[in-house]
Amino acid sequence: MGIQTSLDAVRQSETLVNSMRLADDLAFDANRDGGARTIRVLTAALSGDDQLTAIAATHALAQVYDEQADVVLSRLLSSKRGYLREHAAWALGSRLPRFDAVGRLVALVIGGGFAGMLAQRTLEQWSDPAPSQIALALEGALLGIDEPDQRYRLVESLGLVRNRIATGPLMRVAQNADEDESVRVAAVAALGQRAEVPAIAALLSEFAAGEGYLANVARLALVDIAAHSLIRSAPDAPLTVAQLFLHADIDADLTQAGSGDNGGIATLLVRLGDALEGRGISRVVTMSRGTAEEALESVFEIAGVADGHVYGKVPLLSDPVQSANAWPLRVAARRGIRRVLRAAGTVDMLHLRMADVGSLAAFDVARELDIPVVFTVAPDPHAVINSMDSAGRLTRWNFGDVDQTEHFWFRTRLVQQLASNASHTVLFPRPELQRDMKELVGIDITAHPERHTIVPEGIDIAVVDRAVEEAADCAAGAEPTAPLAELAALLDRLPVERRDLPLLVSVGRFHRVKGMATIAEAWAGGPLRQASNLLLIGGDLENPTADEREQLDLMDALVAPADRLAHGLILSGHRPNDTVARWVAAARFGLPGLVAPRGVYVCGSLKEEFGIALLEAMATGLFVVAPDGGGPATYVERGVTGILTTTWDVDALGAAMGDALAISASETSDDRAVASRRTVEDSFTIQAMASSLRELYAGVHSEESALLDGLVGVQ
Repeated sequence: MGIQTSLDAVRQSETLVNSMRLADDLAFDANRDGGARTIRVLTAALSGDDQLTAIAATHALAQVYDEQADVVLSRLLSSKRGYLREHAAWALGSRLPRFDAVGRLVALVIGGGFAGMLAQRTLEQWSDPAPSQIALALEGALLGIDEPDQRYRLVESLGLVRNRIATGPLMRVAQNADEDESVRVAAVAALGQRAEVPAIAALLSEFAAGEGYLANVARLALVDIAAHSLIRSAPDAPLTVAQLFLHADIDADLTQAGSGDNGGIATLLVRLGDALEGRGISRVVTMSRGTAEEALESVFEIAGVADGHVYGKVPLLSDPVQSANAWPLRVAARRGIRRVLRAAGTVDMLHLRMADVGSLAAFDVARELDIPVVFTVAPDPHAVINSMDSAGRLTRWNFGDVDQTEHFWFRTRLVQQLASNASHTVLFPRPELQRDMKELVGIDITAHPERHTIVPEGIDIAVVDRAVEEAADCAAGAEPTAPLAELAALLDRLPVERRDLPLLVSVGRFHRVKGMATIAEAWAGGPLRQASNLLLIGGDLENPTADEREQLDLMDALVAPADRLAHGLILSGHRPNDTVARWVAAARFGLPGLVAPRGVYVCGSLKEEFGIALLEAMATGLFVVAPDGGGPATYVERGVTGILTTTWDVDALGAAMGDALAISASETSDDRAVASRRTVEDSFTIQAMASSLRELYAGVHSEESALLDGLVGVQ
């Protein structure tokens, strides 16, 4: 195909997801047929109103090895359109260093955000062939910058120049008592990556002897300098498996579940790590964010533990931020992940699950340390793009503007990179799995079926059973347990006339993808408000993140905060997982004098790859409302165990919620509740999931060991 034909295909595709995939063909043709005309055609596409095509043209230009293509890309770094600046900074990383672009890349680093991260990556890549030029540009920029956050980013970037030319400036910044502490921290963390300079260890030891934040980071840097090499288990030895979700404060008791980004994935990793122990897996290392002090404690704990489920903390040297804004934490994440994996000594497998900064950083570390990667691949953000495209909220005319916030292009390419380089991929069940993976993600799972395994997620059904027993006893007149007494205290604030209504309940993060505000809108806008109370469990109500604040503001526009209880809207904030299980069970059985039985569970997610909270609700015996797509469509039986609906459509969601309440209220026996639980028990337990993954990990380990033996044999 010629360059013009490829460009027309990108412009004329009926779906945005397909246009993004066709951009790969455009880049291929640009590489094959480079020249003056190709550059003219692509440059012309940059100036139109079609933002998606402009992005595709930017990346295609990076495949044309011609001086004029470099000139165009360099100029784009100063474009008035922010999305083009971002994509130019990213695309230049595949080119040889261009010195007239270095200053503009440094300016993007100073500006921070996602564009700053992309510019920093390109400068890091360029620092290998041109260390002096990059180091001098960054050091020179420090002379005119006083703002601590901007100086932090420059010093962090300087630390990525591995040549000794950067060591002196880093040591001077670290020793400068007039510097803001955060800037000195950036220098100290970078010095921990330079074991080859003897004077650094002495300097870090001096800092580590002190107290406070800088001292803790210095201690971590000393750990980095002293880090030893990883080893791999013998083919028949018990394995060590690492798993990661960076955007959560994960602990064994799940005390932060539902707050910020501590969603179902955090619950899954805790339960799964516990279930994986034994039968071929001796140790599971679960990594999540933490403070520098917590990270230091976890490193020594992991180094001293040969088996069991242990937790490694990754200090991001920043206040917690929501996952969409965490990309600038790439360098700190990479160093923290590397530290935990090295402390483990033996790591045989790293399982990644998200197209986020944690997976980006962890994949780099895995490649560096030669650790096989298993990747759970799902059409995310592909399915979200498709849904927004169908709803008319995302078009080729506003794609670039939305992409600056959602980073759709980068995330889809990250999924592609992780899936194509993983030793094995794990897939969620979907009604049209083969079609969706090919049309949305571009992966033909039939081409090499031995590289893909379908593994449903699972829940710990014993936790649900205990919750059901307590709720049933309470409904029968027994004294409520502490979690149910806590729920009763919340419900006791409802007006008397609302205490004979059933509960609509939903559990999850307060994030637009989870649709909590959409559920509230569907409930508040019609007869549902008169027929039920709505309990939304999740979010940090006292100190909400930006995403949580957005959802709360939307709800406040529907029902004023002072009027919530009068109207039957209960926002509880996040609660520990075991407490949530008992509250969900109470929606089924009711609480005497406070809430009627036979409530309904509602999942309003824009997309749900599988749905841990939904499975827990079904195991409890609740009738459910769920998205008509993704994982839920494989296990919710329409009209029998739940209703599948278009969750982004408020009217459709409201109608489904009303129908579900009517169906649940009409039940005269527990037969349907028993069927719902049996569905989960038969196919979706955490034990079944762990068993499938154990077999998968063992197979990958054997294959990797055979490859290593073959390499040794060749030598």
